[in-house]
Amino acid sequence: MRWKAARRSSNVEDRRGMTAGTGIRVGGGAAVLLAIAYFLMGGDPSAILGMLSGGAEPTQPIPSGEMGVPTDEGGAFVSSVLGDTEDTWAPLFAAMGRRYEPPTLVLFTDAVQSACGMTSAAAGPFYCPGDAKVYIDLSFYSELRDRFGAPGDFAQAYVIAHEVGHHVQNLLGISHQVQQLMARSGEAEANSLSVRMELQADCFAGIWGHAAQAQRDLLQPGDLEEGLAAAAAIGDDRMQRQAGGRVNPESWTHGSSEQRVSWLRRGLETGDIDECDTFGASRL
Repeated sequence: MRWKAARRSSNVEDRRGMTAGTGIRVGGGAAVLLAIAYFLMGGDPSAILGMLSGGAEPTQPIPSGEMGVPTDEGGAFVSSVLGDTEDTWAPLFAAMGRRYEPPTLVLFTDAVQSACGMTSAAAGPFYCPGDAKVYIDLSFYSELRDRFGAPGDFAQAYVIAHEVGHHVQNLLGISHQVQQLMARSGEAEANSLSVRMELQADCFAGIWGHAAQAQRDLLQPGDLEEGLAAAAAIGDDRMQRQAGGRVNPESWTHGSSEQRVSWLRRGLETGDIDECDTFGASRL
């Protein structure tokens, strides 16, 4: 993927190295030194250590992190992918008579506080509609490569484009409608609605991939295969097999490998948002 040729977005919030819940950027030894200094000034060192571990809330507003384009390669990569999603969705929204409000992408380490609560990196990348932000710990990319067997920069870009797809759903009011339906549904029906939401986000990710190639020639040979392999790697059925359990479609929340590949491919091939109506599809 020729990601270095893409426009880099400045809508990036870098919280890497910050302790979740405090917004304070410290290392392990620095926390102890800070507690000692606090003690010498007459304070309780356990209070500052509690803050740094995410236990107590600071009395001052939590800093949001550094905004702008990160200078390291990993940060530059996600900034470029985010910028290209902006360049894809802005004209598509304009064609619908709407204005695209881009999300902020938050880089974090280990755990992060969002409007959706405290979340561990173990949960993977996610989108929070409460603050319209995409959150990612870049160590997930190592897991995507090593645990799920899905290497490649386009596979990594697909992850971001999928979460941006959830942002598009939020802007279009789809997320709110589905949440209302899920609140009135039983578990099986709620899971089915969740699957349709996730598959639509996959299709929206494909729309970005289509535009990145057709309009800006960013894709290289093998990129599409990388993206499709990543979608297949994180299908619910495959993950259930990897966990040693039985495959139970009623418990799926994201869709099978086949379904995820199918809807991502549909977006990639058509670039048409009308083709991504998973809620109107009789068969996924």
